[in-house]
Amino acid sequence: MSEAIEPSIGPSTGRGVLHLFCKPTTLFDGAAVVAAVRAVEAEGCQVVCVSILGHKCDAAFMAMHEDLRVLRSLQTGLQRAGLDVVDSYVSITETSEYAANMPEEHRRARLYPDIPPRAHHMPAWCFYPMSKKREGSDNWFRLPFEERQRMMYEHGTSGRKFAGRVVQYVTGSTGLDDYEWGVTLFAVHPDDLKEVVYTMRFDEASAVFGIFGPFYTGMVVAVDELVATL
Repeated sequence: MSEAIEPSIGPSTGRGVLHLFCKPTTLFDGAAVVAAVRAVEAEGCQVVCVSILGHKCDAAFMAMHEDLRVLRSLQTGLQRAGLDVVDSYVSITETSEYAANMPEEHRRARLYPDIPPRAHHMPAWCFYPMSKKREGSDNWFRLPFEERQRMMYEHGTSGRKFAGRVVQYVTGSTGLDDYEWGVTLFAVHPDDLKEVVYTMRFDEASAVFGIFGPFYTGMVVAVDELVATL
């Protein structure tokens, strides 16, 4: 008797995105980590491995797939390989409500992106979650749509100045995790990460309404290189 195949579960459009932040335990098995990554890649999952700097964790995995079950299998495989997941973030790819007239090819690029970006070699990496403020008169969700759209256009204009140096992935997490968006940045140099975040902090959408969570910073590496460092 054949086993029943579980139906896939995922967003109606776009892909699920999972960020896992890990530290090795005494049961760490590097070969098993490589096998866990290779197994989901064989199912069409895109996985970026990051060697993290600082005390928050040692390794990060950014994974993207239409089926959340595949993302869960990666998490299970890494845990069985002796990695302790000390932090995580769950989100989905999305298109901005402020870009309703976006060309179809740009819309699909937002919903079904490639990670890491293919256009340039961008080994510098960081991730942070963010939300919009909801305090008193500084309540983003009480503003008229046109006002929010104006500020987001300004914000986008600032980001586009870093084309070729930084690629940004903004994924939606309202109702899925503690913050409303997850922001992943790939850059040519680490100071590109610093400069783009600093520059965009002056935009009204960020300066007045931005709330930021913890930052994770590291270097994109092959999974074999990552396990060698652990």
